[in-house]
Amino acid sequence: MTKKSRRTHSPAFKAKVALAAVKGDKTLAELAQLFDVHPNQITIWKNQLLEGAAGVFGHDKTSAETPVDLKALHAK
Repeated sequence: MTKKSRRTHSPAFKAKVALAAVKGDKTLAELAQLFDVHPNQITIWKNQLLEGAAGVFGHDKTSAETPVDLKALHAK
């Protein structure tokens, strides 16, 4: 048996597939056949897109980083 190498997909391709899944025009099986990707992978990319979509428009104010005390760091 020959060892099958893993395929790597570009972020643009992943976004294209995930957006097609979000649109809902085609089923996961149709998208999987069209893009030659497993349906589970399409679902994962779709969920990642939906979770990260809020980050496109800015960060949440509650998740802002705390200011760093530079004097204490320089003293070390």
